[in-house]
Amino acid sequence: MRKLDSLVDLAGTIVHHMQIDVISDTICPWCYIGKKRLEKAIAARPDIAFEVIWRPYQLNPETPREGYDRKAYLKAKFGDSDQANGVYKIVSSTAAEEGLDLALQKQKRLPNTLDSHRLNHWAHTARLQNEVVEILFRKYFIDGEDIGDPAVLVGVAKEAGMDAAIVARLLSGDADRDLILREEAVARRMGVTGVPCFIIDQKLVMVGAQETDMLLRAIDHVAQSTQAAE
Repeated sequence: MRKLDSLVDLAGTIVHHMQIDVISDTICPWCYIGKKRLEKAIAARPDIAFEVIWRPYQLNPETPREGYDRKAYLKAKFGDSDQANGVYKIVSSTAAEEGLDLALQKQKRLPNTLDSHRLNHWAHTARLQNEVVEILFRKYFIDGEDIGDPAVLVGVAKEAGMDAAIVARLLSGDADRDLILREEAVARRMGVTGVPCFIIDQKLVMVGAQETDMLLRAIDHVAQSTQAAE
């Protein structure tokens, strides 16, 4: 496993580098909540230079390319609206604590998320992954847009500062589809069955939208244990 790298900034302050891999799906509300909590944890540790990499996972890999009618899907899954509304209430109240006003009744489609993960992969190459992830979550959970629609994804790329023409061309073909499926298969072989899943510096794994305090404890533990081993 890679050791924690120690760097020295111009002010003479020791700065550590730490990689956090987040396995998530772009239609997972708990992943959006987890992102906000992780951002708070990162802001609380300015002496650490974090690199956050978003990794693919499909909660519904059987979803057809065109997606499902969301109302019909939820009826098949929950049977009645009361159960679905109960889930919505818990998610919405938790999200509100993190400053998110989710519009969970607004989405008309449950999309296949493979193309959104392809976009995330290209965004990482362009060093714009955090921006793209944030916009995808906002588009789906707040604006109610279909993030399985290539036109929506091209709009996300453009808003984030990517080359929209290149993204449109890539989305029209099968570029990196197999790569995303292989990476997701690795996560499943690791035993990941739910998201978000945080892998901190390749040493500690945390599953679920952990509270900010829990993330901070994990970050501090990894940093201290790595320093002790150097």
